[in-house]
Amino acid sequence: MSQIDTFAQNSEVFIGADDLREKLKAGKRLRVKLGVDPTRPDLTFGHMVVFNKLRQFQDLGHKAVLIIGDYTACIGDPSGRSSLRPILTSDEVERNSKTYLEQVFRIIDRERTEVHHNSEWFSKMSFGDLLELSRKMTVARMLERDDFAKRYASKTPISIVEFLYPLIQGYDSIMVESDVELGGTDQLFNNLVGRDLQQQSGMSGQAVITMPLLVGLDGVKKMSKSYDNYIAFNDSPREMFGKIMSISDETMWKYYQYLLLYDTEKLARLKDEHPMKCKKDLACLLVTRFYGLDAGREELENFERVFSKNEIPLDMPVFEWPMLSSEPTETIVNLMGASGFFQSKKEARRLIEQGAVKVNSSKVSDPFMRIAETDSPTVIQAGKRVFFKII
Repeated sequence: MSQIDTFAQNSEVFIGADDLREKLKAGKRLRVKLGVDPTRPDLTFGHMVVFNKLRQFQDLGHKAVLIIGDYTACIGDPSGRSSLRPILTSDEVERNSKTYLEQVFRIIDRERTEVHHNSEWFSKMSFGDLLELSRKMTVARMLERDDFAKRYASKTPISIVEFLYPLIQGYDSIMVESDVELGGTDQLFNNLVGRDLQQQSGMSGQAVITMPLLVGLDGVKKMSKSYDNYIAFNDSPREMFGKIMSISDETMWKYYQYLLLYDTEKLARLKDEHPMKCKKDLACLLVTRFYGLDAGREELENFERVFSKNEIPLDMPVFEWPMLSSEPTETIVNLMGASGFFQSKKEARRLIEQGAVKVNSSKVSDPFMRIAETDSPTVIQAGKRVFFKII
């Protein structure tokens, strides 16, 4: 497979391939830009699709240029949105930036990555500089964006700040002199603005490669924390394995393709095997990528023990008895709500009433059933994935 073919693998749009061929023939080491706005503390497997592509460039000897959009995160990227994004404080952005870097280097090579924060240049820009940049884009061109066009047609407000966002992202490309910019399909317009601004500045316009948006655990919507259908880089091995096992067979093949980079031929061979084996292998491989081979094997064994043999895991998290009251007993719903293993006490109650909770292997349906303090641990099971001990 040629370098250009590798660049194109799994991509939705690839603009500027001929320019890259010429640069490669000249022996140029490409500068490959990827910008991320630290709007949330966790990265998800949805981000992994484009980080995999960046790693492919690195493995071929090219330079990754990672831009942490600490400046643009304070504005909010309007891509794919029907309303203005909430504004983050500088402290929130700084905290998220630190966690992003810790997580992203689990996929890309730190030694072959150049990291910038776009506040490096935007914090020094004057109002006159911003006006000069704004002259390079027309309102008509901005309304070519599908999300802007829809909002304009429906009379949904569009702020001037949102119009500025693509220009600001595009200006990053001038500052880092990128040869390629990567992004999801929702970033195509912004990335093309960067290409245009470079050309207007007398530079060679960057190639633009956009990657598909990974579907979430529901198999329908794109993976997003907003939809609660995500797998996070920081999920525990057990959470990660269990979430992967919950996806549909159709979604599973997409994860093999976009997260493990299986090509068409390899996928065709895989589909001859039993789907359950394929899903277990997928979960094991992805847990291994983040936590190592031992963790992958351990979670596979644990899954088979719990789901195939109806046994409890050998090890599970422990919740220390919080003494929520002066009584020597406490309700199961209060204990589950205080444990931190559920989004809320309301969710814990719903699970109990649906019959999805067991205490020491016995199903309970009364949220107010009281559990007494004992010398031995009490094992709580919620559904098929959540097990913990109360001591």
